[in-house]
Amino acid sequence: MLQQTRLLKIQSLLGQYRQLSNDQLMDALNVSRETIRRDIIKLTHQGLAQRVHGGILALDTPAEPPLIIRQGARTQEKIHIAKQCAQLIAPEQTIFIDAGSTTSHLAEQLKAPMNLTIITNSLQVALTLNHGQNPTHNEVILLGGNMLAGANETRGGETINAIYRYQADVAVVSPVGIHASGISSYYQWESAIAEAMFAQSKQHIVLADHSKVGKVSRFIYAPLTAVDKLVTNQNVNNTVFLEQIAQQGVDVYCT
Repeated sequence: MLQQTRLLKIQSLLGQYRQLSNDQLMDALNVSRETIRRDIIKLTHQGLAQRVHGGILALDTPAEPPLIIRQGARTQEKIHIAKQCAQLIAPEQTIFIDAGSTTSHLAEQLKAPMNLTIITNSLQVALTLNHGQNPTHNEVILLGGNMLAGANETRGGETINAIYRYQADVAVVSPVGIHASGISSYYQWESAIAEAMFAQSKQHIVLADHSKVGKVSRFIYAPLTAVDKLVTNQNVNNTVFLEQIAQQGVDVYCT
């Protein structure tokens, strides 16, 4: 198993258990104590975890604010990102779109008749795309699943199973963070949905404003090498991270 693959696995386990011993990691990854030691040192140097006696500890990660709050933050940046992303979509494509504040803005940009098939777990994306539209132009499929009070998205096993019934040309996701170590979300169910959308699509587009670049959240669902295109906005604080991302073969579009 490659080190990068092991590091992603360790971070995923940390997102679930918060603290792991060396013995637990050795059993989970089926590797030697020396290999685990090197992996822990690597994650610590990258600022992704804390090394403790006999194991590793997850760093405290702030919870993602509710969607209604995120929609009011960096609105102009997200609109510009959405407009750029819309230019990367071709007519007659089938597209997965996950739930997020930036993808909600993308829905506004995809209302023109392009004969698209758009599959989403976001109620807001679905309603935006259908509002005042002739349904024969763009087909919108809202994935089934559970909806908690106040939520504008579906989730759970039924949603995941529904995703695997489709094969898309493009998956567009808006994660909590994009970092050299991978693409991540705060909630496990969000990462599971994005991971399934990636698995069932040919091309992967990530939308992330500058505050998400260089950030790692609790659940990493894809390595950076799985991303084809990143659409973001230029900021003096993320220049180094964008260079690292581009070096991994990702096409970076800055608005």
